[in-house]
Amino acid sequence: MGFRDLKSPAGLQVLNDYLADKSYIQGYVPSQADVAVFEAVSGPPPADLCHALRWYNHIKSYEKEKASLPGVKKALGKYGPADVEDTTGSGATDSKDDDDIDLFGSDDEEESEEAKRLREERLAQYESKKAKKPALVAKSSISLDVKPWDDETDMVKLEECVRSIQADGLVWGSSKLVPVGYGIKKLQIQCVVEDDKVGTDMLEEQITAFEDYVQSMDVAAFNKI
Repeated sequence: MGFRDLKSPAGLQVLNDYLADKSYIQGYVPSQADVAVFEAVSGPPPADLCHALRWYNHIKSYEKEKASLPGVKKALGKYGPADVEDTTGSGATDSKDDDDIDLFGSDDEEESEEAKRLREERLAQYESKKAKKPALVAKSSISLDVKPWDDETDMVKLEECVRSIQADGLVWGSSKLVPVGYGIKKLQIQCVVEDDKVGTDMLEEQITAFEDYVQSMDVAAFNKI
């Protein structure tokens, strides 16, 4: 019989039961069989049909690659519990028509090698895709002490100069003036940086470049976030 109406609850239940011990509709890699069945499903199966939902989300990730998936897309009824036999890497096709050749079901040695190569390539791509996770961005919170030349230095202007430094991965935070003696105050300012993009050496170089206002810069505190 194969699959029928996969938009109905009964049809989705058949699909879920069929996928209980399978990753794909046919074989061990995504193929045009998965595309044909995927296109017959109106949307994500309900959460209680966990096998069908798992398969649906996985095949959806191949949306941009579906045209290049191996195999020949057939009518929906050709796939399902009664009509599908897993012939990946072995077996023979019943049809002599080139359009109906099953890439994974040929007895021809050359085609079998090609099927094996494709299967291994797809499996490698799948494993690579699973292994890729969003990289965590390493960040640090830094407290800087910026010292003026003397008590006559315009501290408002000094802070404006410091905050004028802009860079990808740099965010300025709160600041305050801290007495250091003899009427001199230093600027203590917070910033958050992405470690791969902004370093303390770069900050020191750019801050001390305002030599009319800045005597020196020190790192007061450095904490990984």
